[in-house]
Amino acid sequence: MQPLYSVNVPNSANDEQLDVVVRLVSRYFDSAAVLVSGTGSARHIWASPGLSDAQLTRIIGISETTPNTLVWPLQAQADTPLGTLYLHFDQPHELDAKQREALQDFAALALDLLVRAADEVRQRHEIAALRDSERRMALAISGSGTGIWDRNVATGEIHYSSSWKALLGYAEHEIGNRIEESYTRVHPADLDYVRATIQAHLDQRTEAYEVEHRLRCRNGQYKWVCSRGKVVERDKHGKPLRMVGTTTDITAMRRLSEQVQLTATLMTDLTNEIPGMVFQCRRQADGTSVFTYVSAGAQAICGLSAMQLMQDAKALTDIVHLDDRKTFIDSFQLSAEQLTPWHLEFRVQVPGREIAWCQGEACPRREEDGSVIWHGFMTDLTERKQIEAELQAFATTDFLTQLANRRHFMCQLEAELARLQRSPEQSAAILMFDLDYFKTINDCWGHNVGDQALRHFAGILSSQLRKTDTAGRLGGEEFAVVLSEANLDKARNFATRIQNELARSPILHAGEPIFLAVSVGISSLNASDASVEAALSRSDIALYCAKRGGRNRIEYH
Repeated sequence: MQPLYSVNVPNSANDEQLDVVVRLVSRYFDSAAVLVSGTGSARHIWASPGLSDAQLTRIIGISETTPNTLVWPLQAQADTPLGTLYLHFDQPHELDAKQREALQDFAALALDLLVRAADEVRQRHEIAALRDSERRMALAISGSGTGIWDRNVATGEIHYSSSWKALLGYAEHEIGNRIEESYTRVHPADLDYVRATIQAHLDQRTEAYEVEHRLRCRNGQYKWVCSRGKVVERDKHGKPLRMVGTTTDITAMRRLSEQVQLTATLMTDLTNEIPGMVFQCRRQADGTSVFTYVSAGAQAICGLSAMQLMQDAKALTDIVHLDDRKTFIDSFQLSAEQLTPWHLEFRVQVPGREIAWCQGEACPRREEDGSVIWHGFMTDLTERKQIEAELQAFATTDFLTQLANRRHFMCQLEAELARLQRSPEQSAAILMFDLDYFKTINDCWGHNVGDQALRHFAGILSSQLRKTDTAGRLGGEEFAVVLSEANLDKARNFATRIQNELARSPILHAGEPIFLAVSVGISSLNASDASVEAALSRSDIALYCAKRGGRNRIEYH
């Protein structure tokens, strides 16, 4: 606070709070801030540090807003002026909407403190009037929910203002003036604490008496109040003679505080019960990240406690699967830059556990300091991913042979044709296989052996495939293979290897070997093909020729 003011009362807690408000305003707007209340000898000034007397005098001499100085009057509800708030900038400055909203909040806070200060001044004047005239009266403090009491410590008498009695629902004549009676209205659970606090002040162990407790109203219900008081007269031996003070209804404030606590507890309980991890993550302007809140579900999702993640945000990145880690980091970066919702499915690998799938969702918000804060959650997707994989396999795989079914094979074949049409210089081949005399196997040994033969052939076929090749069962004993990056010679070599392996590896039934043979039709898949059916038809014709030519043969078309 600057020394350029005069007051008629000592500094109070309100003075310190107003000084803090002015400093906050100055820091928030990066300007000089000055708050003035009262006039003449009662004028009181709070100013941001560093202002000279000349600068201070020049600022408070401005009556209307200028390009460099904003003048903001502070008025009570009855339009009573209580003070003025000044913002002075070195250069012409105009507040944006957000700054004006912040200024309104600061002004409202300063006005509330000034109102409280005015109330305290009025209370002190009332108490002085009681002391000077020895009149016992209480002046209602309009709209403040506060009453005044005056206690004669020596005689045990205590007198209450009309507003104090009204606070508890009593009429003027319905409350006695003995201190013993006053204690009967204190809640039994608070009585010892109240009496001990009063006695500590009477014994001069505390500067003042202040306590929050419950008082019984006329209707039998209890109100929370804040009682403040001070001994104002003592004899020459320090024995207390008179004590005066106030009682303020704080029931609504207590209820609000309890509600806030209940809400916080409820939110914590809810987030801890959610099957997943609820989090708040903040990325500073320098790129460093920190979890400011993590629910207990982190242990199940990440194998890390909430405390571990809040102490080291990088611990989460470290357990993201290596194949997904870059995408994980980049997704947060993109969300921060564009302020778009973060959504990602990724894998985590916790030591001692199998690889698990997670889904993350969060909404970003940019803060005034340039940081970005996300509120979101992560859930375990492992079971869903397993179901999806099973459904995908069921939809694309032949149950008996575990090769691609006809529909999926045709999709792969169309993808290969599209690749060739993009790169006509590349090549591919289609092979059609048909197990020879398969009907005889079923008729002689039964369908179980026939199924065994199909699985045996599918296993040999799969063992010869590269990652870029696809094999499928088109139906019955008919199979097809598309060889990527293969000409007819490579396709024939592939077919020959299959025939040779079949010849070396018969299936066994009741100890008896059953040798299998296969006919093969080969054709090229060309970029000029109008559809995959055209190429598949050529292979089918070649297969027919191989069957008609004596079986266990390889033919081209």
